[in-house]
Amino acid sequence: MNSINLNISFEQYESITELKLVDRTLCELAEQALKTSYSPYSKFRVGTAIRLASGETVLGSNQENLAYPSGLCAERVALFTIGATYPNAVIESMAITAQTDNFEILKPITSCGGCLQVMAEFERKQNAPIEVIFYCLNGEVLKVSSVKSLLPFAFVEDRLER
Repeated sequence: MNSINLNISFEQYESITELKLVDRTLCELAEQALKTSYSPYSKFRVGTAIRLASGETVLGSNQENLAYPSGLCAERVALFTIGATYPNAVIESMAITAQTDNFEILKPITSCGGCLQVMAEFERKQNAPIEVIFYCLNGEVLKVSSVKSLLPFAFVEDRLER
């Protein structure tokens, strides 16, 4: 038996004011996306902004449905919009934040496993890393250089036998 350790590197900031302007702007756009969240059941709004290599930005927000599994997370709303509208686009970076009136969010929220899997597929498809910024509206920011570092065992095509 082998014992193997996995470590990830990420950057941590006290607030988005410490980020480069291009990243700070992306975070501010993710915050704007919160306004289009349809979350009448959880009251938990999530917004994401994705910057393409072309310079365009695509926004997404979570869209709930009374039949809970039928809703969609903000990340997948934005990513699938890119897939349908800009099928050959290269994604450079994405910012994700959340907000609720029910309690104070003290730490950055991170993407669920389903979203990470979709993010990993886009990263694999474009053969280039996607930088991810998770941030709390009132503080801390976490920044990773690629989705692969967040989901090292992603379900990918090369794991399938043919």
